[in-house]
Amino acid sequence: MNAETTMALLRRQAFVEGLSERWIEKLAALAKEVRFERDRVLFGEGEESTEFYLIVSGMVALEIAPPGDTFRLDTLTAGDEFGFSAVMGQKTVFQARVLQDMHALAFDAAKLRALCETDTAFGYEFMRRLMGIVSDRLQVTRLHLMDTYWPVAKRAGA
Repeated sequence: MNAETTMALLRRQAFVEGLSERWIEKLAALAKEVRFERDRVLFGEGEESTEFYLIVSGMVALEIAPPGDTFRLDTLTAGDEFGFSAVMGQKTVFQARVLQDMHALAFDAAKLRALCETDTAFGYEFMRRLMGIVSDRLQVTRLHLMDTYWPVAKRAGA
C-alpha cells in the first residue's frame, strides 16, 4: 500500500467527510491497510484493543459474549467504523468478529490520542465524530433491549 492508495481509501470514508485536507493527511499518515478473514475475532469484550478501524469492505459483528453464548448487537459494513474504546484508552465494550472477509484502514489508537492532544482543533472534531459513533451504538443497544424485553413487560402489565 502506498500513500496515494491510503488517501484514496480514506477520502471515501463517511467518517472523514468535511474534514480539512490537512487533517485527512494527518490521519492518512497514521493509517495502515489491513485484511482479516471470516470468523476472526479482532478483539473480545473487555479486552485491551489498540486500533480504531474504518471498514473499506466486508462485514463485522459487534457482539456481547456472556459465558456460553454470543448475542449480536450490530452488523457493520463498508463505511462504518469501530474501535472507539481503543481511542479512549479503555477496555473494549463489545466483541468484534469478522462476518465477511474484511478490508479496513486501521489506526494506532495511542497515536490518534496523541494527535488529538497536540492538535486540539483536530482533537475536538475527531472526538465529536467519535461520540457520534458511541451514541449510535447506545441507540442500537437500546433498541435491542426494547425488542427483547418490551413484549414481556407489556404482557406483565407495563
